[in-house]
Amino acid sequence: MFNRVLISGVIAFASLPAFAEGTTAVADIVRGSPVTVTGVVERIDDEDEFTLADATGSIEVYLGPNTVPVTVGETVSVTGFVDDDQGPIDLCASSIIRADGQVIQIANCDG
Repeated sequence: MFNRVLISGVIAFASLPAFAEGTTAVADIVRGSPVTVTGVVERIDDEDEFTLADATGSIEVYLGPNTVPVTVGETVSVTGFVDDDQGPIDLCASSIIRADGQVIQIANCDG
């Protein structure tokens, strides 16, 4: 069963939509920099935070005072700024693009 789950996860990442071009892999993210990451919403962590995963890893996406507008399993592209604090890396989102092209602007994300 583990092999089936792993295989289906690889298939999901291999079929990311075209808007994934020009994005940064999670494993290549640098602290203190602007970035766009494309992946699958892995889980909703809180009302204003979710985990985004690609084939190289996962990152917490913080939305400031905004509520999470995505669902688990959804493929999205997130643009924002990577924190430069000590501790786990997280991304303070400024926009989210859904697979259908809908752009969601995120206001006042302060990391």
